[in-house]
Amino acid sequence: MRTRYLLALLLLIPLVDAFVLVAIVGMELLTWLQTVALVVLTGLIGMLLVRAEGRSTLARFQRKLASGSPPTDELLDGGLLIASGAFLLTPGLVTDLIGFLLVLPPTRLPIRVALKRWVVVPYIDKQTGGLGSGKVWTFGFPDPEQATGNGQQNPFDMGPGQTAGQSRDGTSTGNGSGDDDIVDVDFEQVDDENGERERQSDS
Repeated sequence: MRTRYLLALLLLIPLVDAFVLVAIVGMELLTWLQTVALVVLTGLIGMLLVRAEGRSTLARFQRKLASGSPPTDELLDGGLLIASGAFLLTPGLVTDLIGFLLVLPPTRLPIRVALKRWVVVPYIDKQTGGLGSGKVWTFGFPDPEQATGNGQQNPFDMGPGQTAGQSRDGTSTGNGSGDDDIVDVDFEQVDDENGERERQSDS
């Protein structure tokens, strides 16, 4: 469903761009020659910005790898710069505007943060069961109040009529009352030194 909406949006952008160009010429704000020159000029300036930002992003990517840190933001910036180059290469003023929004750092930062929060992290959580955002139990026991607050079953709830000293099969675990709590143990103490001496005398 999201892919369908994305394709519809990508098809709608060139249509809107064509209407904008026709409106500019129709309102005699610019002539056809001036409009074409403006589109070409914005495309060239945008590609120069993409090239400069690409080099800066690649340098940050290499520094992150050298320091052992995951270059997550740099990878997202690289993807946004590729999309920016595609928009800037498409003739039109609307596509050039979108390309400038993706290539300039002040406008690319909030787009990257929103993309990481609403697209990348939910997708990784879906594939890894919550490891992407850390919403998974890695050790210890889960919080029963948090589990019941999220609409989940209390992991420590053993059901009605069962005490802490009784398991689900009805047997006692040692904390309940009754004769089952008393356990007789027979043990025999063996003297290691005497046993060693007897073995030496026999030999």
